[in-house]
Parts: sequence; structure tokens; C-alpha cells
Amino acid sequence: MPELPEAESIGRALRRALTDRGIVRVEIFSPKMRTPLAPLEKAHLEGRTFTGVRRRGRYLIADLDDGRGVLMHFGMSGVVRVESESVPRRKHEHVFFYLDNGLIFRFECPRRFSLLEVCDLSAPGKMPAKLAGLGVEPLSGDFDGNYLYGQSRKRKTSVKCFLMDNAVVAGIGNIYTAETLFAAKVRPDREAASLTKKECHALAECAVSILTQAIADGGTTIADFRNVDGSEGKFVQHLHVYGKAGEACPVCGNIIQVIRQSGRSSFFCSKCQK
Repeated sequence: MPELPEAESIGRALRRALTDRGIVRVEIFSPKMRTPLAPLEKAHLEGRTFTGVRRRGRYLIADLDDGRGVLMHFGMSGVVRVESESVPRRKHEHVFFYLDNGLIFRFECPRRFSLLEVCDLSAPGKMPAKLAGLGVEPLSGDFDGNYLYGQSRKRKTSVKCFLMDNAVVAGIGNIYTAETLFAAKVRPDREAASLTKKECHALAECAVSILTQAIADGGTTIADFRNVDGSEGKFVQHLHVYGKAGEACPVCGNIIQVIRQSGRSSFFCSKCQK
């Protein structure tokens, strides 16, 4: 599932491709993804212009010149492209936005867990009401060790689930939580309330460093993720523990373990992480 770095990479590419581009028409090929797609045809998007693209957590908002926004989430397999009309439609491309420069903004999602819908904004530049419950952005000034320490008090959930709670921190998913916990030397199955201030500062610093590097590398491609130009994310080359169960820890040589937490795999080194 695309996480914050993947959404940021896609957002930057779409910002270049869509800003100041007019919508000529919208074509729908499937009844729905996560939500019905038919409302897009009734949203009167023809003649509207994209004015920019923003990210919030794992969501993107493509702003329109009438104050509305096109809200996107890429689910587990969402891929967007901006290509020539001469490129044949792929089997799982569900929505086409025909642009005024002869290109098409295409939304593909084989598993149909992605989201694409028009939303009202209380004012230009504001966030959609649907995103009101998201926590702080990990790359913002509001995110630091003091914030994590305050949020973790009396939390009986595991540290991993705590960091992946989008009401606490927006956009850190399974991959980057695993790598952050390894870098900060914290086990994923510890109780969040057991974190010390020092550990919270380490977690915040490691999360920012890892997310920043992942964005620079265009994200991480494990299975389905592709950037707008079709390229794969290169951060996969820097993974230390995620997806490496049974391999040697790159730091101590101990065998990397995997456990299940809330239905997801957690990878860690029992010697390095305490």
C-alpha cells in the first residue's frame, strides 16, 4: 500500500503535470472503486482547471479553480499516469480526465481499493472534511519527540500500532514503521506507554530521516507501486528489516524475525531492538 513517501512522490509529479491544465472531459469505465465513480460524471468538471496538487497523509488533493478539490487515495494498487491519448486504455484503468494539452490523466487500480472523488472545501486551500481526523504530518514542525511522548502516555497499544495510527501521525505505514523502529532500536511489540522521552525523540528523528530519504528515492516498490512515469521506487534498496524475515540483521548478524500485529507482518531484530 502506498505510504507517505509514495503519495508525496506521486503528488510532486502530478503537480508538474496537472497545474494550470484544463479538463476537457471525464470518462468513467467502471462503476466504482472504494466509492462509486458515477458522481464524477455529474460534477461538472468539464471546463474546470487544476490549480495545484497537495498531500495530506497518504491522500492527495488536486485543487480546482472553482474552490473544490479532487481527493485521491491509492489504496493497495492505485497507479496514476499522464499520457498521450494514443496510448490504449489498460484493463484496470477506471477513470480518464482528458486535459487541454492532449494528454490524459489516468487512474488505474486492479484491486479497486483506491479513492477518487470530488469534494467541497470550506475555502480554497483548506482540507476536505473527510480528512479532519488525521494526526500531525511527520514532516511538519508539529512532529517531534515531545509530541510522541505526550501522545503515548497511557497507551496500551503496541508501539508499532501507535505509530501507524493515522489519528496520531498521518501517513506512516507498515514499511516505514518497521524501518523507523529498527533505526531507533525499539521493538514493535512493546507497549507505547513504555516509551521513554529519549526513545520518543529517537523515533521522531529516525522517522523524519527515513521518510525524507524515501521521498528522495521516489518511495518503495514492493509489488504494485509505480510513480506517475511508471518508474519504481528506489528506497527498496535501503530496507534493513522490512520483508527480510530469516535473513541476517545488517547490524549484528542476528536472524530477523517476523510476527503478526493487527493483521500485518512486523519485522525486527530481537537483539538490536529492545
